[in-house]
Amino acid sequence: MTSPARTARPSQHKTARPRGGASEVGGGEQLLKIGEAAKALGVEAYVLRFWETQFPFLRPRHAQSKHRFYAAQDLETLRLIKRLLHQERFTIEGAKKYIREVGLERALAAKPGQAAHSGSATARAASSEAAAGASGAVSDHTRRTLAEVRRELESLHKLLED
Repeated sequence: MTSPARTARPSQHKTARPRGGASEVGGGEQLLKIGEAAKALGVEAYVLRFWETQFPFLRPRHAQSKHRFYAAQDLETLRLIKRLLHQERFTIEGAKKYIREVGLERALAAKPGQAAHSGSATARAASSEAAAGASGAVSDHTRRTLAEVRRELESLHKLLED
């Protein structure tokens, strides 16, 4: 038995741009697909999709095919989010609060490391009080622990001498 011959079908998918390169829109603005943007940032594409659900101001453009396209401003915002989460060790809630209090434009303009030291006056005061209290508690605890270790070492030393 012979199988029916297959006929070549014309492609049903039409692309709005050439494959593999950044797209340009009317004003000459370059747009990156989600995979390209993720690679440029050093994260996986699913991370960018997740961040979109957590940060409402992050809204890339969507083609009719539902593909995401990221503009230069989107990439800057993503770099800010990555810096806050990965380098400055904010939680997602903390990063959202920081951006909400400072404003997206000022947060984008801030230098790395500045976010941990800025924010509202109340947050700064609470943070410095907590740090002062914690350092005092750690210092007292450390002193007691070291004194105890020293006593144990001295008693062990006496046992070995006898």
